[in-house]
Amino acid sequence: MLSCREVSELVSQSLDRRLGLVERWRLHMHLRVCDACRNFRRQMAFLRKAARNHPALKRKD
Repeated sequence: MLSCREVSELVSQSLDRRLGLVERWRLHMHLRVCDACRNFRRQMAFLRKAARNHPALKRKD
């Protein structure tokens, strides 16, 4: 099973690239049993969404 450190790295990487099948499966299995990592993933998703929606950071076409 992945360590929490490895999971945090994969969660971060998943924001920038599509994870492979084995990576996704291992991440999913760890997240099923680890509350702290599930919370970290939720926080990362929230921050990404907030940054994308922040007016000062939006692209001006």
